[in-house]
Amino acid sequence: MSPLAERLQKLRLRIAAAAARRGRSAADVKLLAVAKTQPPEQVLAAVGLGLRAFGENRVQEAERKIPAVQERSSEKLEWHLIGALQSNKVRRAVQLCDAIQSVDRVGLVELIERAAAGAKRRPQIYLQVNLDAEPQKGGCAPGEVVDLAKFVERSPHLELVGLMAIPRTQPTPEQMRPAFVRLRALLEHLNRARAGSPPLRELSMGMSDDFEVAVEEGATCVRIGTALFGARETQ
Repeated sequence: MSPLAERLQKLRLRIAAAAARRGRSAADVKLLAVAKTQPPEQVLAAVGLGLRAFGENRVQEAERKIPAVQERSSEKLEWHLIGALQSNKVRRAVQLCDAIQSVDRVGLVELIERAAAGAKRRPQIYLQVNLDAEPQKGGCAPGEVVDLAKFVERSPHLELVGLMAIPRTQPTPEQMRPAFVRLRALLEHLNRARAGSPPLRELSMGMSDDFEVAVEEGATCVRIGTALFGARETQ
């Protein structure tokens, strides 16, 4: 068994155990393989092990990698943009990605809607929330979520699916739990504000160091890079 296969097997077991602790099914948790800096060959190896959902941080890297992977794989793969999206990269992001997890302002929604209409695509949209008001991070304020969600839902070429957050890092995974609880509560609040509409279900939260706690608190998508692919080499 390859090191990648061993790491993936362990991840799947840990996700399943975390889900079971809350009476959930592991099938309800998407393992989003964060392919940042990984070459196409490594992504293809992950595809060979059964992974189908991949996350990219930068459109520039996705432009090179996604076509290189897709032309060598017959599998239908799912690509998520999880990093900040610059206005001048919106059109290409919509062409390449099935989901955009970093939507945090009305102006960006307008650009994505226009690009999606032109490309005849309907990307899934996650609203990124800046839970701790960290100036160096993207994301809307928690108090802006309801209005921003309503704006997305008035955009015919976009599909709002849920929320994403990158909470402030804490010394231990357990100390991350309150942030995950807050994001879940915010999704519940949003759904109450949308009474009469189908509930949004997606919660993208949790990464390599804290995904088990995130799963226990309701994550439906965990973004795993290092724990899957190994530590990145220092450039």
